[in-house]
Amino acid sequence: MGKTTVNLEPETPFHTLTVDQVAQHYNTSILEGISSEEAAQRLQTYGTNELEGDGGIKWYKVLWRQFANVLVCVLIAACALSFATGDYAEGGVIVFIIVMNAGIGFWQEFSAEQTMEALRNMSSPTAQIIRDETRVTVPNNQVVPGDIMIFEDGDVIGADCRLFEVFNLETDEALLTGESLPVQKNLELIESPEQPLGDRLNMVFSSTTVVKGRAKGIVTSTGMKTQIGKIATSLLQADTHESTPLQKRLNKLAWCVFIAALFLVVVVFGVHNFVYSKEVAIYAISVSIAIIPEGLVAVVTLTMAFGVRRMAAFKAIVRRLSSLESLGAVTNICSDKTGTLTQSKMVAVRMWFPADGYYRVSGTGFVPEGEIFRQGEVAEDSTNEEKVDTGAGSNSYLRAIQVASLCNMSELRRTQHPETHGEWSAIGDPTEIALQVLAHKAGLPKPDLVAQGFNLIAEFPFDSSVKRMSVLYQAPTTAEGPGDHFIFMKGATERILSCCSAYREGDKEVSILSEKGGSRTAFESMIAEKMETLAEKGLRVLTLAYRKFDVVPGVDLVHGLVREEVETNMVFLGLVGIYDPPRAESRPAVLKCYEAGIRVHMLTGDHPSTAAAIAKEVAIIPEDVPVHNNPLIMTAAQFDSMSDEEVDRLAELPRVVARCSPDTKVKMIAALHRRKMFATMTGDGVNDSPSLKAADVGIAMGQSGSDVAKQAADIVLTDDNFSTIVQAVAEGRRMFANIQKFVQHLMSANVAEIVILVIGLAIKDKDGHALFPMSAVEILLLNMITSAPPAMGLGLELPSETSMREPPRSAKQGIFSFEVVMDTFIYGLAMGILSFASFCIVLFGFQDGPLVGTDCNSHWSEGCDGVFKARATGYTAMTLLILVHAINCRALREPGWTIKNLKTLNTNNTLWLSIIIGSLLVFPVLYIPGFNHTVFKHTYLTYEWGLVIVDVILFILFAELYKFIKRRTMKPLSGGTDAETEMDRMRTYTMQGDSVLEVKATK
Repeated sequence: MGKTTVNLEPETPFHTLTVDQVAQHYNTSILEGISSEEAAQRLQTYGTNELEGDGGIKWYKVLWRQFANVLVCVLIAACALSFATGDYAEGGVIVFIIVMNAGIGFWQEFSAEQTMEALRNMSSPTAQIIRDETRVTVPNNQVVPGDIMIFEDGDVIGADCRLFEVFNLETDEALLTGESLPVQKNLELIESPEQPLGDRLNMVFSSTTVVKGRAKGIVTSTGMKTQIGKIATSLLQADTHESTPLQKRLNKLAWCVFIAALFLVVVVFGVHNFVYSKEVAIYAISVSIAIIPEGLVAVVTLTMAFGVRRMAAFKAIVRRLSSLESLGAVTNICSDKTGTLTQSKMVAVRMWFPADGYYRVSGTGFVPEGEIFRQGEVAEDSTNEEKVDTGAGSNSYLRAIQVASLCNMSELRRTQHPETHGEWSAIGDPTEIALQVLAHKAGLPKPDLVAQGFNLIAEFPFDSSVKRMSVLYQAPTTAEGPGDHFIFMKGATERILSCCSAYREGDKEVSILSEKGGSRTAFESMIAEKMETLAEKGLRVLTLAYRKFDVVPGVDLVHGLVREEVETNMVFLGLVGIYDPPRAESRPAVLKCYEAGIRVHMLTGDHPSTAAAIAKEVAIIPEDVPVHNNPLIMTAAQFDSMSDEEVDRLAELPRVVARCSPDTKVKMIAALHRRKMFATMTGDGVNDSPSLKAADVGIAMGQSGSDVAKQAADIVLTDDNFSTIVQAVAEGRRMFANIQKFVQHLMSANVAEIVILVIGLAIKDKDGHALFPMSAVEILLLNMITSAPPAMGLGLELPSETSMREPPRSAKQGIFSFEVVMDTFIYGLAMGILSFASFCIVLFGFQDGPLVGTDCNSHWSEGCDGVFKARATGYTAMTLLILVHAINCRALREPGWTIKNLKTLNTNNTLWLSIIIGSLLVFPVLYIPGFNHTVFKHTYLTYEWGLVIVDVILFILFAELYKFIKRRTMKPLSGGTDAETEMDRMRTYTMQGDSVLEVKATK
């Protein structure tokens, strides 16, 4: 638009300026906003909309965490002991290992923290603004002065704004003023620049919350220039660095390892009769180092960071790391329908009026192009359809279109932006957009009616507790005088009917108790029949009503009306059927849930027949089961009326709950928890916060969700898509399985080293000292250079083919399941025994034994050459066995050395590169003269390579035999079911019925 930036003093009293003055100051338009190019320029001028010092990553804290753990403390103690005993080479290597470990850990964790910080910013309260003439959602920190911001119920306001459009707006400003009651806003100009903050009623302020209503405003201040910025306080600070359950379990492991290390040190000194010597101390250091998985912290950090990034890649933002660990245990998914299982591309396709019968509406999306046809009393009578001319129709029809148009806060217009000129755009709730498109097709769009003189006086916004919305309009003034006042209403049918005392038939208003109606019950039954006809087609049914409103002199029509009094004696107009087609990916995602042993529940505010129709389309329930008297399908009234004991007696919880309220969601979660299930719950509204917090994993909608819901959730979906939830569960399973893989790999190596060193205590040299089968530096190299990189590769493994065909793991199941612990010790023993056997064969079979040289633990000599060769053989064998074992750890039971499995290594570059590089590193460690003798206390190999190769072959054969035995003797991991089996089970349950449901249904 070519608008220029206007710099203002931060103390400008915007509450004393008119809307036009504020718009002129910032060179903005309240209809079109500013352009994206101008916004980018202003972002450079004013800075991002953030508070200084809010959250952020402290590099020194991340660095400190690399040293502040038990494992590193043991290494530091070993390093100090090495220097104290004069072994400077070993002490230097330990220092290098500590620094390298800290460096790798710092880099990984700092990168992970930066990723998490970026994701926290993405999931923090966003702003709805108008830019380039289109309503868009942007992160709060991208808002600039001059933006046109839109607020709705439940939003956290992202900047200070001067209001220019208000409908029943109330905000919670306790953060700024300490006032506990909500503040009702208006547009009245305030003359005093010194007006107290709490009395600036034409302004809203950053970090306050919309309690009620909606509004639009011009952004006047951002970042530190806002009122909240001036007092350096923020309601929306970033999450603290809190340990996740996994990290807590690993901390416990660290303490167990520390205690075990101390025990082994005592054992070493006990074998030497507690006589201190340099050799005994060094051996004790070696043993304590051998049991420590030094790379564990770095590998966990890398796996977490990779998991978070993968989740973000398929549009799931992790707000709490603990939820990433919990997803693999999910047994039930409770999902909303609109926008999650469906496309949220609503279009009005059917109508029904008492006098006219059914209407069909053509066209798709929010492009107002289509025609309206009257069908009469038969909903599908396309042969006798009669086209309705634009702007024409019966009185009932025209009045209903008028209600759909005016009881509506959405906006529909063609953009004038050069890049999108002529395209239709819509702002507002998808349901209201569908009604506004219908009004355009009928020739009565809201802008035209407003231009004719319809004037909005008051609004009672949609509320989930009443499930309806009402507006008070004054009709156009005529030559005869001011126009009449009318209440227009739309909402859920049962909530509208309870407010109605008459219905519209042509140009007459007929009492529900008239001869045709007979009684309220008869009339409601007739409406229920018509609504059922529409709902069975998968249509969401809204009801329209109106009445003439008699103004009482002296009553404030803006603030003096009581909703309960206004919404009475309404006149029923008709029904509108809105279709929201399911997402193409919803049905395959639900079927995948069945294979994974996960049950899906739909909790929606729609009519039971509508909900059931969509549930059948996406395979939540079988297509051939009845809707009525089906225990799988309940209304919220039925479900809520049951006691906890009655709910617990149900053989199965309902798969579809219609007319659902926020309290119903909480009750469903509680019922699942009593059945020891692990559940996720989706939500988008302010009132969904309790259920999101009650669920094991709360998932908020990023597009349609309120900021309050996002703050209460553990995960935010940026695409509001059910299939993303299933992908998130798969990712949770992948991450948990990978953690088990790399922990098993690391701990197996530690067990193997302990086996060698403990058995090695029995071998004495000529001076009576224990002979080291491995030096401390060799052990450090095995743990950090050989074992850690493949473990990192295992942490990055892609999901296995069977991960989503296995039952959910128990929520109480930790990393160390019986199978993982058994594998750790069996593989560790096998590697340790093979390596020690090679050491002994070389030492006693090919060399002169341990009694030739002197001080062979510390120095090389001719007499110690045999010991050094044996040590080199054992070290090389252990190195290759650890690398080979990484292939075994890719699957608990599946063969690791099949051609198919080896081919999949190319999907994990980190793993196969770490194996190749780890193997190649053996050669410089063995063959660099001086370096091998002085630092590692071993020498080069010749014919001993034959033993090493035999060890590798034997270990591979042993591992495959061991997995074969496990597959034959242990319960299969796969426990999901195919879709047809699940459908048959639901059909059987439906046929059996349920006495509890039948009793409640008749009440």
